[in-house]
Amino acid sequence: MDPIRLTRTLVDIESTSGKEAEVGAALYDELSELGYCVHKMPVAHERFNVLATIEDQPPEIVFSTHMDTVPPFIPSSEDGDNIYGRGACDAKGIIAAQIAACERLRQDGAPVGMLFVVGEERDSLGAKVANESPQGSRFLINGEPTENKIAIASKGALRAEVSAHGRMAHSAYPALGESAIEKLLDALARLRGMTLPNNPEVGPSTMNIGVIEGGRAPNVIADFARAHLLYRLVGPSETLRQQIVEQTAGLADVEFVLEIPFMKLRTVPGIATMVAAFTTDIPALSRWGQPVLLGPGSIHVAHTERECISKRQLLEAVDLYCLVARQLLKA
Repeated sequence: MDPIRLTRTLVDIESTSGKEAEVGAALYDELSELGYCVHKMPVAHERFNVLATIEDQPPEIVFSTHMDTVPPFIPSSEDGDNIYGRGACDAKGIIAAQIAACERLRQDGAPVGMLFVVGEERDSLGAKVANESPQGSRFLINGEPTENKIAIASKGALRAEVSAHGRMAHSAYPALGESAIEKLLDALARLRGMTLPNNPEVGPSTMNIGVIEGGRAPNVIADFARAHLLYRLVGPSETLRQQIVEQTAGLADVEFVLEIPFMKLRTVPGIATMVAAFTTDIPALSRWGQPVLLGPGSIHVAHTERECISKRQLLEAVDLYCLVARQLLKA
């Protein structure tokens, strides 16, 4: 099969998170035509994961990535070097490379399978559902854009909502009120001044203030303000959580609304390595085997207007996936 053709076919099917049914159906048909035993794994409403195995051969290695993309839908195009469009590298090109690799490995009798899931860009719901039905695999090769380098680790994520409360008053008489916005700004200043954890192997933790909201009008002292923060984790979160609460005490309340843990990952000798500063479905697929993270494309162009994947890197990924799988099967 031609991974370049399949990449463009998949990119041309809109599959933003929550709308993956059509691309899932296309993959189901493609894999069925190639002769795999293919199942639709229901997730929610019309959404489903796609599981493909070799009949009567439980997989020792499962290749996996996600079918969904972030908005907006951008159809495919190409030039001599790259394929462009939403999902080109994150992660429809990876799907194509994994299928092509499995085709080669299957010819050698390798016990491989594939799992393509929904919802990675939003809440990893597809991976969480899949984790309830593992297939007994020893290894999970997860695909994300790592520029064909194997990740030694992926940073985790901790989302925090910081909320401040005040008292409304006419802005001409600020002494009669209590500004929640000023409290929030003071709290954020303390958080920005914190020394964040550093892992010598993978680098520092980082913090992003992604959203700030609050207030009623320019002439009203704000009675409410909130900020949404995202920390990238390089280790356990307990101490960091405690420090965040301590720094905001007396100014704001903190609610931790999501955590994806930091993960150390398996590597294979002879392949260049990197650290994934982004999160993946791997923590939600803990029952699918020891994880490896590897894929073509650059995370730096994912989610952008000119998202693309190098054709050369796409084809090289097929070779790399086969190499990694064969090494793991010897383990």
